[in-house]
Amino acid sequence: MSVKNNKYNILVVDDENSLREMLSILLQRQGYQIDQAADGSTALSMAQENGYDLIISDIQMPKMTGIELLRQLRSQDNHVTMIMMTAFSSTEEAVEAMKLGAYDYITKPFKNDEIRLVIKNALEREQLQQENRQLKQQLGQRFSFQSLIGHSPAMLKLISLLERIAPSQVNVLITGESGTGKELVAKALHLNSGRKGHAFVPINCGAIPENLLESELFGHEKGAFTGADKRKEGLFESADHGTLFLDEIGELPMGMQVKLLRVLQEREFRRVGGTQNIPLNIRLVAATNQDLSAMIKDGEFREDLYYRLNVVSIELPPLRTRSDDIPLLIQSFYARLTGKDGYPIEKRALEYLLNYDWPGNVRELENLVERCVVLGEADKLTIDCLPDQIKNKRHHICEPLGDLPEEGFDLEKWLENMERAILLQALEKAGGVRKRAAELLGINFRSIRYRLSKLGIGDDCEKP
Repeated sequence: MSVKNNKYNILVVDDENSLREMLSILLQRQGYQIDQAADGSTALSMAQENGYDLIISDIQMPKMTGIELLRQLRSQDNHVTMIMMTAFSSTEEAVEAMKLGAYDYITKPFKNDEIRLVIKNALEREQLQQENRQLKQQLGQRFSFQSLIGHSPAMLKLISLLERIAPSQVNVLITGESGTGKELVAKALHLNSGRKGHAFVPINCGAIPENLLESELFGHEKGAFTGADKRKEGLFESADHGTLFLDEIGELPMGMQVKLLRVLQEREFRRVGGTQNIPLNIRLVAATNQDLSAMIKDGEFREDLYYRLNVVSIELPPLRTRSDDIPLLIQSFYARLTGKDGYPIEKRALEYLLNYDWPGNVRELENLVERCVVLGEADKLTIDCLPDQIKNKRHHICEPLGDLPEEGFDLEKWLENMERAILLQALEKAGGVRKRAAELLGINFRSIRYRLSKLGIGDDCEKP
């Protein structure tokens, strides 16, 4: 944000000199740095030359109206926040200004307290938008995978791996819990590869009935079966020279696993009812939330196909292990839903969000933001819009002790018992795996080992 001497830089635009002077004096008393312009054309030149945090402009002016000034600034991708003033209280003008991106409008004559509040809120919103733009720019410069939101260690490690493998042609197997964004990662691999100019074709292996699966994947010739009244191109053929994404690969029937293996080995296929082999040039990315190794042992998944798919394996972290990314994800979802930047989060609501387990992962968080946008009374995420399953997780949030007993109490003992209870709870949730428990608590393995030893929690309660 362009700030001079720690003051917000504001441009006041109005053809009425007395109003400009009055408003400038009022705002200078509030500590703002004020410039003035008597018409829209002058204001446009000044805005192009100087960076302003806020422009307050009359709508009706000679030479160039406030609406046209706003339109010109937006056409130049200028992100400055604008508040419009009108003496006519025209609904049509106000609606047009808001559609063009004005923050708000006020009707003259206005009360001093009213415009102070509107300006304060507008500048706070602009600061949030500026921080969001800077963060997006930094991520865009640092990473080519702009669709993947997050700056936690787990996400930075994931993006680093994706950057290395995206240009290659190797098959990739993406694993992770439901809702972690496996298709998003697959699409990012495609868009950052040499195949980005060709099709990205996603297929959910569990969503297509088994009797239609072969025809959907490989296509069919006219007359191949009842109802096949013309030749149909399959999804494999649609993905030629591009990327084929097989989601829920663990749901693929055993018979189709054999046929898929042959396609991967021979790099060619036949349409159902066809006699000619069709060459295939694709990159295959598969995904699953199932344990394919266990399915192999149970005879439910072919081991040879597994090794064909799993040339490079990517495991997506669940949201509960990268809670640092939650505020950034919320801002991203809000911008996608509303087209606006900057979504304030109530401090107490954020505490609940950071301490929730997120069994539905990123998809559940996205649904929550949509819920809050619909149910919220203001452009703010508050505790009132959170569902009960999040608000009821109160045991995860440190609550005040309450009234201190008259006789006092042993603080060190209370803290020790609290720490013991939290460590045991984390170990239980992590199935006894200390490394996983440490991740849940946001500490490293050495720290949890020290704390367990200090409290006399033995090896019988934990696994390495």
